[in-house]
Amino acid sequence: MSALCRDCFRRGDLGRRCPRCGSPRVVAHDELEQLSIAHMDCDAFYASVEKRDDPSLRDQAVIVGGGKRGVVTTCCYIARISGVRSAMPMFKARQLCPEAVIVKPDFTKYRTESRRIMAMIRDLTPLVQPLSLDEAWMDLSGTERLHGAPPAEILSRLQARIETEIGITVSIGLAPNKFLAKIASDLDKPRGFSVIGAAEAQSFLAPKPVGIIPGVGPAMIKSLEGAGYRTVGDLARAEPKALAKWFGANGLRLFDLAHGRDNRPVNPNEERKGISAETTFNEDLHSFADLEDKLAPLCERVARQARAGGVAGRVVTLKLRGTDFKIITRRRALPVPTQTAKTLFEVGRELLTKEANGKSWRLVGIGIAELIDADAVEHDFFAGAERRALIEETAVDRLRARFGPGAVISGRALGAKRSSED
Repeated sequence: MSALCRDCFRRGDLGRRCPRCGSPRVVAHDELEQLSIAHMDCDAFYASVEKRDDPSLRDQAVIVGGGKRGVVTTCCYIARISGVRSAMPMFKARQLCPEAVIVKPDFTKYRTESRRIMAMIRDLTPLVQPLSLDEAWMDLSGTERLHGAPPAEILSRLQARIETEIGITVSIGLAPNKFLAKIASDLDKPRGFSVIGAAEAQSFLAPKPVGIIPGVGPAMIKSLEGAGYRTVGDLARAEPKALAKWFGANGLRLFDLAHGRDNRPVNPNEERKGISAETTFNEDLHSFADLEDKLAPLCERVARQARAGGVAGRVVTLKLRGTDFKIITRRRALPVPTQTAKTLFEVGRELLTKEANGKSWRLVGIGIAELIDADAVEHDFFAGAERRALIEETAVDRLRARFGPGAVISGRALGAKRSSED
């Protein structure tokens, strides 16, 4: 059986401890030197960055999130012991872990660290597909001759480099495909390195609940269980026709994944899902004017991110969370892709009008989806109004970059500020 010491990188038949350095951090698997698809996931990324920057937080429970009425963005593993989880309402997280230190998220800092990590990965292979700021798939096929070592060793060295240079830990999953690699990266967190080979994939998956499959959320789990499919093994034993009848094309996808099959390539050019921003209110809001005032600065934030990233969105999405914590989303396709706050606000306001009927809301969010290269908008014959708005907002970007974010304040933002002070 092939084995690798994750501390001194010795390979061979190592036993339970590395004979060279004595480390117990040995990963062994029959397919270790043949596998080349990996998934890297930073361990509690935002919380880890905050602990790195403030050593006094090292041994404390840390929750990254916003305010008493916000939600948990992420939390460290100490907080998770108390039951705190991402997307949990902040008041509940405080109840479960009252001793936790609450840190407001700093996404500019997190994006900077993410770019450093992704650059390290791209030093190893051009086939890198980020899923978010803190995770990515990579395909190291054919890189052994270039790096002088099999992918497993290169990935282990990557872990060590990130820990040394960035100051946080990551977990790695190595497998024959993207689906299994992503599952593997979550098996031994934090600072883990796990392998799922093709030979054991189906037996490994069989007893797992159907919710382990990406994209199978609470509603889908309920549907699957209602049809008699509680475990991945149940799906693997099903007739493909039956799954297709119940769940359409997605049923056939579930059948393949249940057998450990996933033919999706690691695609560096795969379209980003979208850009969004949201805010949770200190007090529930129900009037259209108040909701509108909260929406405007979010539109500016999303538009700035889109311009900075060189992308435009074909679809505007509005998100609202009620006092019962239920979320509704509304979408509208655009005739011309946008990266301007003007268009975002106009469309978002129209979508909001239909929902602001006196009901109380605790959160509003706005976003763009179906992203494309922004250069495509520049040459669109019908993009005149969008182009004019883009010129104006880009000029504002330059002023803020030179003189600070407060150099230019919109009339709406200024009016909202004065109203709050009255």
